[in-house]
Amino acid sequence: MTAPRAGLCSVTLRRHPVADVVAVAAGAGLAAIEWAGDHHVPPGDPATAAEVGARTRDAGLAVAAYGSYFRCTGPAGATVAAAAALGAPRIRIWAGTTGSADAAPDERAAVAAAARRICDEAGGHGITVAFECHGNTLTDTPASALALLADVDRPNAAMYWQPPNDLPDAAALGTLETLLPHIVAVHAFSWWPGTHRLRLDERHHLWHAAAALLPAGIDVLLEFVPGDDPALVAPEAAALRRILTRGTSGGRSPAARRAAG
Repeated sequence: MTAPRAGLCSVTLRRHPVADVVAVAAGAGLAAIEWAGDHHVPPGDPATAAEVGARTRDAGLAVAAYGSYFRCTGPAGATVAAAAALGAPRIRIWAGTTGSADAAPDERAAVAAAARRICDEAGGHGITVAFECHGNTLTDTPASALALLADVDRPNAAMYWQPPNDLPDAAALGTLETLLPHIVAVHAFSWWPGTHRLRLDERHHLWHAAAALLPAGIDVLLEFVPGDDPALVAPEAAALRRILTRGTSGGRSPAARRAAG
């Protein structure tokens, strides 16, 4: 079984220039980079996006995605143009600015409408649009995320997954299982408790179990190493590759794996 593809989110090295991010990712043996829209590839600057995409591919790496901070408010044209110029197959977005428990029906409707618009624009370039599971947005619970996907109702709408803050392993894995049919990428980091940053192997039970759920070909992108230390990217990348290689089972659920013995 082919393991998922290990990559790097450029926000891991947010304070470093593009050339350094490319060099660190390549030196760590990673396969792809998700480029962030808050620093390295700003929306509205397709020339920079095209240059960053070319630098990435010239180093033998793939562009995994455009990690935008589009929150489903306002026009999406600049975000889509940057992703297209970058050569990104996917745009990561956030589902509004309010948590699901506090969002009024009209706010949910507005987020869904904006998501449909960006999906339609991105679809013209063959680009998938994926919501990040994030607090204080409409994807802060699996139930709300699934309801939003149903409201958006576009074939190129999908989801990311990452361990929700402060959830123990079993509960975090439950969110992954619920959303798994819609997951196209994963942000890999170990925070515990709260937002205290650990090394990946310090939550190895979580990550080995998560890897066992993931289908081949999915992107698992290293994010948020302790201290934002570039020297930690290579050993964390090695840990991620070990986890993915040992854990992958082709996306079977725990119940299916138990039944298979």
